[in-house]
Amino acid sequence: MNSAYWSQRYQNEQTGWDIGEASSSLIHLFQEFKNKNAKILIPGCGNAYEAEYLFNAGYKNVYIIDVAREPLDNFKNRNPQFPSKHIVFGDFFEHDGKYDIIIEQTFFCAINPKLRPSYVDKCHELLNSNGRIIGVLFNRDFDGGPPFGGNIKEYESLFNKKFSKVRFEHSYHSIKPRKDSEVEFFCEK
Repeated sequence: MNSAYWSQRYQNEQTGWDIGEASSSLIHLFQEFKNKNAKILIPGCGNAYEAEYLFNAGYKNVYIIDVAREPLDNFKNRNPQFPSKHIVFGDFFEHDGKYDIIIEQTFFCAINPKLRPSYVDKCHELLNSNGRIIGVLFNRDFDGGPPFGGNIKEYESLFNKKFSKVRFEHSYHSIKPRKDSEVEFFCEK
């Protein structure tokens, strides 16, 4: 599952995870954001509807990264005013920078579960000392993958190794096809 794999998925319109708008669960979580100057990263952003939502709400330090160029081009075409230097074509695991917030939406479930400890380590590395990661994860299993499922107990064991405050809650704001299969989570350094 490298750049070519994900590019082919976009080219063949095999993007069942893409709901065509910002996730209602994440929009609910964004209500907690107070600092519009916060530096925000969305890894594995896909078409980045969440970045578009935040940018249009006045957050001007939003950065997106993906290994497939197609969704980044789609995003730029929809949002020509978004700063080009905030659109990163590259591998999250090789990315450098410091952020106040990392937003998780469908990236974690797209990577091989063996990479999940590395994902948690990388998030911790990229966050400022008072940084946090927020997002939505699946609370169910899938046959094969991606997507790859999981459960709260597994997630807690991963994130508790690096973060001081970890909280998982049932998502009451999921879209209908994902109802009762998502959890919202918050991790602070």
